[in-house]
Amino acid sequence: MLQLSLSWLGLGPVAASPWLLLLLVGASWLLARVLAWTYTSYSNSRRLQCFPQPPKRNWFLGHLGLFPPTEQGLRGLTQLVANYPQGYMLWMGPTTPLVIFCHPDLIRNVANASATVAPKDVHFYDFLKPWLGDGLLLSSSDKWSSCRRMLTPAFHFNILKPYVKIFTKSADIMHGKWQRLVTEGHAHLYMFEHISFMTLDSLQKCVFSFDSNCQEKPSEYIAAILELSALVAKWHQGIFLHVDLPYYLTPDGRCFHRACRLVHDFTDAVIQERRRTLPSQGIDDFLKAKVKAKTLDFIDVLLLTKDEDGKGLSDEDIRAEADTFMFEGHDTTASGHSWILYNLVKHQEYHERCQQEVEELLRNREPKEIEW
Repeated sequence: MLQLSLSWLGLGPVAASPWLLLLLVGASWLLARVLAWTYTSYSNSRRLQCFPQPPKRNWFLGHLGLFPPTEQGLRGLTQLVANYPQGYMLWMGPTTPLVIFCHPDLIRNVANASATVAPKDVHFYDFLKPWLGDGLLLSSSDKWSSCRRMLTPAFHFNILKPYVKIFTKSADIMHGKWQRLVTEGHAHLYMFEHISFMTLDSLQKCVFSFDSNCQEKPSEYIAAILELSALVAKWHQGIFLHVDLPYYLTPDGRCFHRACRLVHDFTDAVIQERRRTLPSQGIDDFLKAKVKAKTLDFIDVLLLTKDEDGKGLSDEDIRAEADTFMFEGHDTTASGHSWILYNLVKHQEYHERCQQEVEELLRNREPKEIEW
């Protein structure tokens, strides 16, 4: 057996078993990682000193928890923008800085920069990969460019125009719910929740041609997307959740895994069903039927699209894009709609101008609904 001298530790020669050598190699690797991590954190901290920052909670938590996703937290963030109109920095724990630009000139510089200068946030986006895969949101470089080119046909006006009727129908269902609530004596409404269900209802019809009636009754798929969205926001606020293995052992981690599986199973089932339909009908007949019905959905476009070499998207690629648009599409539009309605109520003169514009647009029109 090899003899290993540990005189530098004040110990004599000892028999070096393979396990001891493995332990020493592992400890050395871990020490090297910790030292590199410490140096990188220190170097980042020095370079980012030019950005102002509010007082931290403490050295370990940084600013975590100071601005929770509540009205109070939002007021705090609003005050930060007033205090630091150019931009500021927050620490998400002891080693993760978050630089926030507020002024349009600064934002423009970053938005116009190439991906090599301003790459996507790997730390946050990696957490989304088990759910969203390597789709348009999370991919980068050549993969992103290829995805972007192949998805462009999905946003042609002729494909988008029929969606307006879907939006109108989904909004009518939401209005009907509100009218019932008013009749029952409700004076207040949690707007974002209702509008989220409306945007998810619209998206499910436009992406999958599937009507779950989620605004009127519970839907497992819709509940899973809302749960995943909430878990993503919660994960971002917790320093101890940022390592995969410990996170997936927590109750939240198990919920995340279960919801991912449910969402993926739904999307996979739609893709497989549509793939079975295509060969039996043929692409030309399939497209004619879809054009006649004016219902070419997002899955159809993804199944039919091909790159310059005539290669189509794999089932995994299609699932990634569909799941990405369900996540990105419902939350952003629900937030935008909620804030629009909030501001119209706060500023009655603009409310009245919008109301007048809609009434003038629909005057002497039958049926009285917004069209393209």
